[in-house]
Amino acid sequence: MTFQNIVISKESQLGVIKINRPEVRNALDSETLKEMEKALELFEKDEEVGVIVFTGAGEKSFAAGADIRQLQKKNALDALLPGMSGVYQRIENASKVTIAAINGFALGGGCELALACDIRIAARHAKIGLPELNLAIIPSAGGTQRLTRLIGKGRALEMILTGEMITAEKAEQIGLVSQVVPIEELWTAVKEKAAKILSKGPLAVRLAKIAVNQGADLDIHTALTLEKLAQGILFNSEDKKEGCQAFLEKRAAQFKGR
Repeated sequence: MTFQNIVISKESQLGVIKINRPEVRNALDSETLKEMEKALELFEKDEEVGVIVFTGAGEKSFAAGADIRQLQKKNALDALLPGMSGVYQRIENASKVTIAAINGFALGGGCELALACDIRIAARHAKIGLPELNLAIIPSAGGTQRLTRLIGKGRALEMILTGEMITAEKAEQIGLVSQVVPIEELWTAVKEKAAKILSKGPLAVRLAKIAVNQGADLDIHTALTLEKLAQGILFNSEDKKEGCQAFLEKRAAQFKGR
């Protein structure tokens, strides 16, 4: 499949979706979002791919948010359409693990894209922020909700209400990103993180995502029941038997995802 605004590639079990609009700081217009969703679907169906990475072209910008020219034309009914928020829900609920490799500015919708991913790794020079209130609108592709759940209400409100950009180091301090590295080490860090995940049982990875994502908004008793049901599925899997046997035999497990 040919794309105009993104570049996709595959390195063994790693699928990469790169926003390729450096001339506009990788701004996310409607066509780019459609292409990202199609690429996600392709990698979801690819049985070889276990981890999907989102990043931006160049070293200046991960994604600078929505295309302001398109945003200017939107009306109240447009806000009710799936749009960017719908694409990011697809990313959050992907069956594969997703990693945001934040190679530069992650602003507005770019920050929200990173928030929709399971893991965020940032280059040291990256800046992250939600400046939507400068345009008299709010972050509406998950920013008010995912950011609050990730770093807490107080810090989320401060970021949203001030619109200030924070450094990668600050983002790591407050739990917005999990790792900060020099730009030249970003891809190595992503591959190392992906390798650790890919060495685990694929079914366990998938069910861990479901248990965490779905359980986070449930009461504790219901969430613990969900956790037990997920574990029940895994207890009967071939991978669980292989994992235990490999541990006892002091060898690397050969998981098959069933």
